[in-house]
Amino acid sequence: MGPISNSYISQRIKLHYVDWGNPEAPPLLLIHGGRDHCRNWDWVAEELRHDWHIIAPDLRGHGDSGWSTDGNYNIQSYVYDIAQLIHQKELSPVTIVAHSMGGNIALRYTGIYPENVRKLVAIEGLGFSPKMIKEAQAVPTAKRWRDWIDKKRAASARTHRRYETFEDALARMKAENKHLSHEQALHLTTHAVNQNEDGTFSWKFDHYMRVWWPFDISQSETQELWGEITCPTMLCYGNDSWASNPVDDGRIKYFKNAVVKNYENAGHWLHHDQFDRFIADLREFL
Repeated sequence: MGPISNSYISQRIKLHYVDWGNPEAPPLLLIHGGRDHCRNWDWVAEELRHDWHIIAPDLRGHGDSGWSTDGNYNIQSYVYDIAQLIHQKELSPVTIVAHSMGGNIALRYTGIYPENVRKLVAIEGLGFSPKMIKEAQAVPTAKRWRDWIDKKRAASARTHRRYETFEDALARMKAENKHLSHEQALHLTTHAVNQNEDGTFSWKFDHYMRVWWPFDISQSETQELWGEITCPTMLCYGNDSWASNPVDDGRIKYFKNAVVKNYENAGHWLHHDQFDRFIADLREFL
């Protein structure tokens, strides 16, 4: 048996989540990354569902959740959505496992509400490296605004890419992460696409979410939030990923109670690439 689909409302948007049952167990929230969906956690949920009450949301603009009505997707709105899910479903104190953008969201939420989170696992969730942030901040303010406006205009004119067959979409999924097995790619693609009226297939996520808001809280404010996290925290990194390791770039110093796990032969989706080791580490940490 798989999970049950459900929904909640945040900022007038109907957002989807799946519930793996076992409501008497302690709550475990699984948060996916950008352009992904809640069913990317199915393998993790299958392993842990008997010990935890697992809930996995589709972030706004992703999976089966509603799209932002104004086409804007900023980190503040994502944090609010997760805060609403935890509040409405009375999940606190909750344990969180999150990937990439989801990790960024979870880290900020935990810094804002440290008393609400028992333990936190963030898979490559610290965001852009200090070097990349410094380069972005060097761009003049007006240019950042103009670039954002230009990208928004381009997104408004863009139509969702249509794949002639499901196999074409599957091939794209495999090209995105060469570590995936055929079975993993098949499962992820099945839950990542909708079939259009003409028989073609398109990804579920809103392409507007690719246009990131041009301004955020300062890096020092983000680091301040990291410093407010009191629960045990595990930060996971794949050795073959583009993401910057916090031990190497110095960001680990902003955490009070964090460990870093490195995974060989793994990229950005290390929880897929080295599933057995990740699950073993996750069980031990939890």
